[in-house]
This record gives sequence, structure tokens and C-alpha cells, in this order.
Amino acid sequence: MANQLEYPFGTINVGTAGRWLHLAPEDDGRVWMLNLMKYKEVADYGDAAGPAISGREADDIYAPTDVLADLGATVPLFGDVTRQVGDDVAWDRIAIACYPSRASFFAMQDREDFQKQYVHKEAGMETTIVMGCVPVSAAEPDEACSDPLVMRVRNFAEGQAPGPDPDGVTPVARFDVDGVILGDRRTWDDVRFDRMDNVALAALARSEGVVDQVMVVIDPLIEDLIASIRTFRA
Repeated sequence: MANQLEYPFGTINVGTAGRWLHLAPEDDGRVWMLNLMKYKEVADYGDAAGPAISGREADDIYAPTDVLADLGATVPLFGDVTRQVGDDVAWDRIAIACYPSRASFFAMQDREDFQKQYVHKEAGMETTIVMGCVPVSAAEPDEACSDPLVMRVRNFAEGQAPGPDPDGVTPVARFDVDGVILGDRRTWDDVRFDRMDNVALAALARSEGVVDQVMVVIDPLIEDLIASIRTFRA
């Protein structure tokens, strides 16, 4: 069997999908699904009659909030990318959906109400990466820090650990990546959310021990990462 399956806006990683599908219920658990999204300039509904809208607007219509709520899933982060450092893909938006289990993530794909909404995602999305993450840490909120929220998705050099962060970085949350389910064939090790000033942002554009990195500044419309992790650990 092939290790990858091609879809219009990404590649399914059969290895990750197979591993998750065969997890025993006692080995499964909550998973934070991180979505990196780049939209088409104009939504493409193919031969089907569809509205003349942008890819971003099509994704707004897609938003399966009722389905997520019915599954017991939440959205602890959703926001627009306002600045990007590095990477060949100019990402437009970032979102995290927290599912009760990997099994519930797969169950969503088979729901008729989800599939009816999914046509809008297919029409609007140019490329996406979807990865499953598990939380490592969440910091105490720092109300005094007004620096922007920065996400780093990192792939480490083999056998190396990343270097320490410079001054000017205020930690928010850190996740390990349990696997990419849909993407561009790249693999990733961890995801960090921090607040940082421009000096630290520039310094981290090239990080010791990191061979590939997506680094973006996010303007969050929803931001509840710390609470979602603390609820998980309670």
C-alpha cells in the first residue's frame, strides 16, 4: 500500500491514519488538530453551481461548528496570519480543533452533515497542513505582556535539540506532534506558541538545531489554548 494518498489540497499520510485508526480506546485520547491554511483567491466549485466568493469566504461557510460541538470538540485557537518569517507557503489562517479522541476526528469525516459542509472547504482551500498534537506545557497567562502571538512549527535536525530561546520570548503553550494527517509530505516535531517582540522574532528566524520551520504571527479571533490544556490536565 502506498504511504501517501494525493488530494486536491494536500497529501494524506496513510501511516499516520493507519496508526490512529488501530489505536485501542484506552490508548486514544484528546488530540489538538492544528490546521495551517492557504486559500484560493477565488473559490472553485467546479461544475457545481456555487457562489462567486473568495476561498477565505468559502472556508467561513464551511466552518463545521455544530458538528464539532456535537462530537464534544472545541476550537481553542482561530486566527489570521498577519506576518510570516520563512517557509515557501504564504499561510493565511491558523486554527486548532481539540477532539475528545482521534476516533472522534475520523467519525466526523463520515457524518452526512459534515460532508455537506466539506464542499466549501474543497472549493476554497489551495493547500493545507493538518497535524495531531499533544500538549507538553502551558504557561500562566501574563497579562502584562502585549507582544503578538507567534506560532512556530519545527522539524529538528536528526539527533539535535533546538537551541534556547532568546530574551523577549514569553511562553504560552507547547505541543509535541503525534503525526501529520494531511499535508505537503513534510514531517514536524513540535509546535510552540509564544508572545515575543520583534527582536526575538528576527533572532528565531534561523534557530540552532531546526532544519525546517513555519513561523507566523497570529491575530487571534479565538484564543483559549492555555485553558484547553489546563482542562485536559485537571
